Amino acid sequence: MIGLDLTVMNVALPSAQEALDFSNSDRQWVVTAYALPFGGLMLFCGRLSDLIGRKQTFLIGLLGFAVASAIGGAANNFEMLVTARALQGAFAAMLSPVCMALLTTTFTDPKERAKAFGIFSGVVASGSGLGLIIGGALTTGLSWRWCMYVNLFLAGVALVGGLVLLQAQPRTGARMDIPGVVLASGGMFSVVLGFSNAHNGWSESSTWGFIVLGAVLLIAFSAWQTRAAHPLLPPRIVIDRTRGAAYFTVLLVGAGLFGILLFLVYYMQTNLGYSAITSGCALLPMIALTPVGTSVGAIKLLPKYGPRPLIAGGLLVTAVGMALLTRIDENSGYATHLLLPLLLVGMGMGLIYGAALSTGTFGVAPQEAGIASAVISTGQQLGGAVGAALLNTIAATTATDWLADHVQGKPTAQQLGLASIHGDIRVFWWCTAIFAVGAVVAAVMLPGGPLPAPAGAPAEQKSEKTEPAPS
Repeated sequence: MIGLDLTVMNVALPSAQEALDFSNSDRQWVVTAYALPFGGLMLFCGRLSDLIGRKQTFLIGLLGFAVASAIGGAANNFEMLVTARALQGAFAAMLSPVCMALLTTTFTDPKERAKAFGIFSGVVASGSGLGLIIGGALTTGLSWRWCMYVNLFLAGVALVGGLVLLQAQPRTGARMDIPGVVLASGGMFSVVLGFSNAHNGWSESSTWGFIVLGAVLLIAFSAWQTRAAHPLLPPRIVIDRTRGAAYFTVLLVGAGLFGILLFLVYYMQTNLGYSAITSGCALLPMIALTPVGTSVGAIKLLPKYGPRPLIAGGLLVTAVGMALLTRIDENSGYATHLLLPLLLVGMGMGLIYGAALSTGTFGVAPQEAGIASAVISTGQQLGGAVGAALLNTIAATTATDWLADHVQGKPTAQQLGLASIHGDIRVFWWCTAIFAVGAVVAAVMLPGGPLPAPAGAPAEQKSEKTEPAPS
């Protein structure tokens, strides 16, 4: 539900804009209003789940997300829709870390933990891609409003399951670091807003001003965490080499994945003439193969070989897939130019996500599971904001330069299409470099061999790991 709502409204925006009569300049706020509180409140909400309990946080987040979705679906003006999207983002910030924290504290044995995170990762990695398909289908078949109403069904099922199956956990004794919350939330909010405004130009104060402000606040936050009696984000969580590598991986994946979810979809619709729902369905091979990657990787291989070969290998496979996308032109065929890269990216993402999410929360104390999970979600969100801004700039600059070099006078539609393709190709090369750098970093920083069983793991579960297979 959280991943779906990152992209589901992208497809529905034209219909919503026509129905509510808002301007093109206002249109971006339907997306940005979700991203700002989602990125800005993540660390606070992660610690909140440690403070008041995981089940309580989970149920509050689900109920709030459902109410916000109902308000958005019933919106009769632009302000109401944007407010609903902002509320969705705030409750998504509550749900995202608590989901991983529940897995972290429930599954302590490495083998069972790998299975749980493998299943979870397959859903997370597929959510944004599915949002494009579901958004296209609902907008075409029903109305853009159902892109919001669909969350009522998803939240309803999860709410019943949470009430019936989850057990209330005792309070962990965590305390809230109020200065840390103010600095971290303000810093993340400013950084995400600054990069979201980059489409207006990097020289605009609304872009660089917020980015600089965010950087200053986050530096102040880092300094405060070394002095605070009860830090919001204990430095030992981030500076651990294994977890740090996992966080860095998620940051890079968040940035590079926009090459697929944004530019490839735009290329299919604008240059190849695919409809919204057709371009979404074109991503199905990637979406279908991602859970396969998590099953093979996190469930089968991670307990045996550890995170290094999975994360580094997954990043390398994804880099190869992105490199193959640079072969596109104005006459590319789906089977000849797009299918294989999508399959490789899907498999690579599956290998990465399960191992990275499990590794990023490995070895933390139960009272810090929420905040460790929030770091992962924050890294992914920050990577997405930075990646979207930088890649958009690269694409626009490349297209402008190509037109300046090849066109005199007013460009034709075909020339504009060729310029756009050259921008997309440059973006795919940059995404290739991002994933390749990530593969090198993961290979260097991550430890070899399987992660050790935590001290509190049940003995009978530990013994399963070394028991010989029957002949």
